[in-house]
Amino acid sequence: MSDETRPSRTAAVIPAAGRGVRLGPGAPKALRALNGTPMLIHAVRAMAASRSVSLVVVVAPPDEASAAEVKTLLADHALPERTDFVVVPGGESRQESVKLGLDALPPGIDVVLVHDAARPLVPVDTVDGVIEAVREGAPAVVPALPLADTVKQVEARTDGGPELVVATPERARLRAVQTPQGFDRATLVRAHQTVTDNVTDDASMVEQLGEPVVVVPGHEEAFKVTRPLDLVLAEAVLARRRANDGF
Repeated sequence: MSDETRPSRTAAVIPAAGRGVRLGPGAPKALRALNGTPMLIHAVRAMAASRSVSLVVVVAPPDEASAAEVKTLLADHALPERTDFVVVPGGESRQESVKLGLDALPPGIDVVLVHDAARPLVPVDTVDGVIEAVREGAPAVVPALPLADTVKQVEARTDGGPELVVATPERARLRAVQTPQGFDRATLVRAHQTVTDNVTDDASMVEQLGEPVVVVPGHEEAFKVTRPLDLVLAEAVLARRRANDGF
């Protein structure tokens, strides 16, 4: 089978090494329970729900004990048999952890998703939409939503005093970016080999290469669980899904 005719394969990399201090004391953020199940498991299932995803790589905290704990966690929860799972120890930063996840991918993977473990409820239609856009030729794809609030650019202060507003960006041109972000594998690998700046997402690295990044519609349920109120909202979404879909 030629490169032109063989189907492209997709893998998802989930960095799950964050402590989640804004959620308060307790287990690492990815291991906090939602409806009795760790957020990480919800996030893995969200990726595996797409029939296009054949492999999920979970990047655990750097120590071997944490990696072993995550492996046990995955083994103890029902996951789709059609999807393979790998756990690797991560690095000291998110960027380093994603790079280690990329290094663990086998040959034959053409499309790579990078997904936050703290976005456990992303719908499968959003995942599929990102994958489809990459397969159609975009080197990098992000799901995003229009902003509901006006955004102010301020002059940051470190002394806790009032901050001065310096600009009001045009809201219609702004988007709140979510995950999974999707990439042509070769492009993402090159970005991680080239960009050394500390960035907040992988699409920013591709931007620094001068490659285009395109936006597809995100979803309101793909929000990031960062603060205690987010846990309440996530539980409410799960309760609605159970009532409506038997989820």
